[in-house]
Amino acid sequence: MRREFKLPDVGEGLTEAEVVRWHVEAGDTVKVNQIVVEIETAKSIVELPIPWDGVVADLLAEAGQTVDVGAPIIAVETSEGVETSEGAAPGEPAVSEETKALAEDMVPTPPAEGAVEPGAHGSPAPKEERQAVLVGYGVKTGATKRRPRKPQVPGIPANPVANPSRVEVDGRAAPAPAPAPVAPPAGRVAVLAKPPVRKLARDLGVDLSTLAGTGPEGSITREDVHAAAEAEAAPVAEVAAPERPEERIPVKGVRKMTAQAMVASAFTAPHVTEFLQLDVTNTMETVRRLRTFRDFADVKVSPLLLVAKAVLTAVKRHPMINSSWDEAAQEIVVKRYVNLGIAAATPRGLVVPNVKDAHALPLPELAGRLAELTETARAGRTQPAEMAGGTFTITNVGVFGVDAGTPILNPGEAAILAVGQIRDMPWVVDGELAVRKVTTLALSFDHRIVDGELGSMFLRDVGDMLEDPLHMLAWS
Repeated sequence: MRREFKLPDVGEGLTEAEVVRWHVEAGDTVKVNQIVVEIETAKSIVELPIPWDGVVADLLAEAGQTVDVGAPIIAVETSEGVETSEGAAPGEPAVSEETKALAEDMVPTPPAEGAVEPGAHGSPAPKEERQAVLVGYGVKTGATKRRPRKPQVPGIPANPVANPSRVEVDGRAAPAPAPAPVAPPAGRVAVLAKPPVRKLARDLGVDLSTLAGTGPEGSITREDVHAAAEAEAAPVAEVAAPERPEERIPVKGVRKMTAQAMVASAFTAPHVTEFLQLDVTNTMETVRRLRTFRDFADVKVSPLLLVAKAVLTAVKRHPMINSSWDEAAQEIVVKRYVNLGIAAATPRGLVVPNVKDAHALPLPELAGRLAELTETARAGRTQPAEMAGGTFTITNVGVFGVDAGTPILNPGEAAILAVGQIRDMPWVVDGELAVRKVTTLALSFDHRIVDGELGSMFLRDVGDMLEDPLHMLAWS
């Protein structure tokens, strides 16, 4: 029988995803739990398994296509009456609980036709012609008719009572003399146009005396004015600047989610940023020596490792920096653990995976986790769970040759530390000028939680540990 596999909600509460790459094509044989497709959600790339044995009948979505959750993406021909696992229904293949949960259609049933969207007022518009009217007077349905004007004989006044058609001359009735035509003032041409049309002409710079009206009795209409204005503007369009080459990139996936998160953070938490320039010559020497240790033979040792260790040590000394703001409860939540996030730039956008319980890891294991985390992020394989629950973030802008910046908080966190490039600079050491390894730290924090004193003390402690790593041992 033919079965269609629908795009599942992969546990993130998202409504759509982009098909990145298919691992199968029509005619291929597939097994239960076999990875058949990669999708990109607003948070990461996810691999989806198929819940049946069978043969691929058709791919219902193309690579690069954005698909709604619940929409069929692949059709598979399966065999009925196959051997089933214990507890499986007849005709159903054995499927793991994990795959069942992933493939479950979690899309809510769409509202019936004519239903009102939640939060909206009123009901759908009736299927009849609607006519817009002035604001504040509602909406009329159906067509309206205008009372026709009474025909007027040229030369005869419109009011027969006030202007009789016959007059008495020497006691006898005689036709009234035709009214004398009224001449326009000298130097002006008489035009027939209503006041709104005249105002429109003034606004658009159109001379009414040059137009031939198409309205009743030769009057000038709004359409006549607009047509004249467009005709006058036509030569300008012919000499417009040549089109400039542009590229439009759809905002979707990780980049879309990042943009939304940054906007929400920037306009929710009041940011404050402090800077500290310091001599890290001793840190660079410590990194060099650690690389020779047996415990670090299989892991990458970089200055970021010691920055991370300094942050973890400073958080222990100043726990409030590792907090979040609970708006609903009006509480500050102090985290007694550190899920250390590392901002990583990828071709699909910025992601911030975090090392869970980084505070409890020995230095060699922390080094290994940091290396694994960054490699996975750059390969675009970071999973949603790896980005959830962060408590403090480090962003290393120095790898791009940048000295400092004002980083935006990762939503839900109270602080973020930016580390600038490490470069040779003149520095005063014991009263003497010397060339030293210097970097700049920038700490942004949520001023609702962290005041200037706490932020300054935290930043100063991190700086002290990077100037002399012996502080890490003393404060651990």
